[in-house]
Amino acid sequence: MSKLYIVPTPIGNLEDMTFRAIRILKEVDLILAEDTRTSGKLLKHFEIGTHMYSHHMHNEHKTIENLISRLKAGENIALISDAGTPAISDPGFLLTRACVENGVEVECLPGATAFVPALVNSGLPNDKFVFEGFLPEKKGRQTRYLALAEETRTMILYVSPHKLVKTLVEFSTYFGEDRQISVSRELSKLHEENIRGTVKEVAAHFDKIAPRGEIVVVVSGKTITKEPKKSKFSENEQS
Repeated sequence: MSKLYIVPTPIGNLEDMTFRAIRILKEVDLILAEDTRTSGKLLKHFEIGTHMYSHHMHNEHKTIENLISRLKAGENIALISDAGTPAISDPGFLLTRACVENGVEVECLPGATAFVPALVNSGLPNDKFVFEGFLPEKKGRQTRYLALAEETRTMILYVSPHKLVKTLVEFSTYFGEDRQISVSRELSKLHEENIRGTVKEVAAHFDKIAPRGEIVVVVSGKTITKEPKKSKFSENEQS
C-alpha cells in the first residue's frame, strides 16, 4: 500500500540526519520539498537522487488533489521541510489531513525539531507546556498576549531574529519584566547559544548584541499565588 512519509531533516547539524530518514528518501518515488534549492544541498550530501517536487505554503492548496491521486495510484511520497519536522510551523498539515480523509497511510519518522531541545535546556518546567509557534503579526496579536499572560504552563514561541527585541518589549508589557525566559538560537549549529534570565536581563543582552539565526523563546508560565487559609481560631476571634 502506498504511504506518505513525514521525514524530519536536521535543523543545523547534518549529523542529526537518521539512517532511516536517508533510506526512506532514497526509496520513495517522490520527495516534496519546501524549497528544492535548500533541500537539493541536503540530498546531494547524502547521495539521494530521488526526484523532488516543490510543496510550500503558497501552492499546497493547489497541489493536494494531484498528490492524493498519485498516492492512491500506488506511489510512495516523502514530505520534508527546509529544516526540522514538517507541519511544525511549516507546510504539512493540509496534506496529512487529506491523506487521513482519503484513507492513505501516513507515517511520521522521529527526528529533529527545534522546540524540544530549546525547552529541555531552558531549565524551565517542562512537565507541562504549550507550543505557540509564531504569534500573529498584527491582527489578534494583543488578544493572544492577553490570553498567554494568564497561561500557567511553560510557553514555547518561534521568533524571527529581526523581531526579537520588539517581542521582548511586548513580553515586558504583558508578562512583566521579571518573568523567567530562555532564548535559544542556532540550535545544533557551531554558534549555538542559550541566554537565560528575566525578560529584563535577556532584553538588555540583545540590546547590546543583535540577534541572529533561528530563534526559539521559552517563557515560564504565570505563577499562581495561593491565599493563606484562615484558621478556625482566627474565625472564632472575629466572631
